[in-house]
Amino acid sequence: MLRIVFGGLWVADGARPAEQAADKAMEGLDSIKSAKLDMSSVEKLDTMGAWLVARIKHELEQRKVSVTVEGAREEYMLLLNEIICDGCDPHVRQKNPGVVDYLAEVGMAVARSGSDLVRGTAFLGDFVISLGRVILNPRRFRLTSVVNQVEKMAFRGAPIIILISLLVGAIIAQQSLFQLQAYGTSAFVADLLGILILRELAVLLTAIMMAGRSGSSITAEIGSMKMREEIDALRTMGLDPVEVLVIPRVLGLVISMPILTFISAMSGLFGGGLVAWIYGSVTPDIFLSRLQAAIGLNTFLVGMIKAPFMALVIGLIACVEGLAVKGSAESLGAQTTDSVVKSIFMVIVVDGLFAMFFAAIHY
Repeated sequence: MLRIVFGGLWVADGARPAEQAADKAMEGLDSIKSAKLDMSSVEKLDTMGAWLVARIKHELEQRKVSVTVEGAREEYMLLLNEIICDGCDPHVRQKNPGVVDYLAEVGMAVARSGSDLVRGTAFLGDFVISLGRVILNPRRFRLTSVVNQVEKMAFRGAPIIILISLLVGAIIAQQSLFQLQAYGTSAFVADLLGILILRELAVLLTAIMMAGRSGSSITAEIGSMKMREEIDALRTMGLDPVEVLVIPRVLGLVISMPILTFISAMSGLFGGGLVAWIYGSVTPDIFLSRLQAAIGLNTFLVGMIKAPFMALVIGLIACVEGLAVKGSAESLGAQTTDSVVKSIFMVIVVDGLFAMFFAAIHY
């Protein structure tokens, strides 16, 4: 049995002589089977001293020596255990076959989807209740905040929507003309553009752009407030965060989306008509006459009806993900990414549901 007694000051100032003493103590111990480290005489111990004691213990254990520590004060033992545990080899998890890992990931994804659905439904209920309180007491309605959100989302977002829609309309018209010219039906490009853009493309492009631009902004804003505990401060002041933060942003999105959808539709038709005139010799009067014959009021209303619902989905997802942010920048980035991905996915799902609905009622 080996007994090593530690005494005096085991601190950083005396690290070099202490380390030399530790090295000397480890010489000629090959035949030892057990050892005790007596720390009852230690006057002061810091992290450096604890590291030296842990090193001695580790080296003895490497030589198959059974080591125990005794006599240390409670606070020194806590520090020593932290140093020892920090240096331990991490537990190596048994690697499962690839199929098992894949099935486990699928199961966790399904569980997360279920929890997201429950969380989103609960948040929708909170939103409806808060909106009901605002409707019953109009003085609680924050008109200035709503107008500010519409200005940021609709008016500042209009240029990028115009540019993207114009380019997409021009590209679709160009590719369509190459196919229609083979049959001598270039003028029918107006029919194709009118139905495609007004019913589907304008609202879908606008929703995706709003999810990436405004949805991510909402998540980042609310997430930053959550990190700085500003939302807790609102609750302490007796204010409802849903009423103060969520309702103005969601209503701003709901108002802005139809405006931007209309702008997107007009930009797409203008870009398509311009390309049809340049590439297909379809003059503006022919293009407009064909467009008027191909579309009706229902064609225009289909896209406009979808817009507020898509805006509601984007706004609620963005706010839910913002309120789910934890206290780190990594969490903020992850929730912002989730917000955009989930919003785009749900926008496409909503568009598909509306497409089936309108097809079923022949609208």
